[in-house]
Order: sequence, then C-alpha cells, then structure tokens
Amino acid sequence: MQPTTTRTQAKAMRRSVLLASAASLFARRGFNGVSIEDLGAAAGVSGPAVYRHFNGKQALLGALLVGVSEDLLDGGRAVVQTASDADACLHALVAFHVDFAVAQPDVIRVQDRDFDSLGEQDSTAVRSLQRAYVELWVDVLGQLFPEREAALRRLQAHAVFGLINSTPHSVRIHGRTAAAATSMLEAMAWAALTGAVPPD
Repeated sequence: MQPTTTRTQAKAMRRSVLLASAASLFARRGFNGVSIEDLGAAAGVSGPAVYRHFNGKQALLGALLVGVSEDLLDGGRAVVQTASDADACLHALVAFHVDFAVAQPDVIRVQDRDFDSLGEQDSTAVRSLQRAYVELWVDVLGQLFPEREAALRRLQAHAVFGLINSTPHSVRIHGRTAAAATSMLEAMAWAALTGAVPPD
C-alpha cells in the first residue's frame, strides 16, 4: 500500500468537495440545469479542472449515486452483523436509514429525479446495490414474521423507504429540526413494518 502524500490527500479532498457540490447543485437545479462550470465554481476550481477528477458531468453523477449506494449497503450490513437479535436488528436498520435520510436529503432528491441521467453501467451498479440493501431488510423481516411472504416484506421495505426518504424535504420546508423529525420517523417506520397486515 502506497503512503498517503499531501498531494493525494488534497486530490481526495477536492474530489469529495466536488461530489458534495454536485449533490447540492443537482438537488436544487436538476442534472440538466447544472454545467461543468457551475460545478467547478461551487467547488472552488475552474470548469476544466473538474476533468482532472471525473470524465464529465455524467461521470460525477455516477460517482455520487454509486458511492452513496455503496455506503448504504455497507452500513446496513454492519448493522446486521452487530445486532444481537432480529428485533434489535430491525430497530437498528430503521435508525440507520432515518439518520441517512436526514443527513443526505440532497442525494435522495438527486436519486429520485436524475436517476435516468446515469450511464448504463452506473445505473446497473446502483440498482444492484440497492436491491442488495432491500434484501437485508427482507431477511430481517422474515426472521420476525416468517408467515409473511418475501414479496410482501419487500413491498413493506420499499414503502418504508418512501416514507423516510421523502420526509427530510418536508422538515426543511416546515422549519422543523432534524432531531425533531428523527424520533417521529423511527416510530412511524417501526409501526409500518411491524403492524398487522390486512389479509389478501
């Protein structure tokens, strides 16, 4: 493993700043409303300097959404590996996802609105990572509710993601703090996942 140098540290930091700037700009204006020059200016570099880190705007979008999908899956796997039992695991997964959504509202908005602007390879990678994340929840729900079919558990997981992911935008609009929203979201998600399921 090569030692980290000041130059490589600076390059990694600039890349992180570009990704954060892209998340903010894409969330506000949409992918098609942001230019390479806009991205460079937001990160404190010239437009052409962006190409030292990414092949273009689409590559930056791909790095953003693939990266956050990897982080989500890695975090979910860590929760599953460290939980003492299925009940504790589901509580921890809910808390983990709520924290993610409250901390990353811009990325969630970009994912919802600009997913179709991804290149084919990045689109496939994001879908694969997200399916694997969903299956973590499906498996844990299966341990708690073995009578529920996997398709139903998968539907529940997606529905709860929709609830959690959409709310941080409302928190901003209505001037509520992230802390005030967190406990409410966790309670609502838990109720949705564990409550009685109507018969077919």
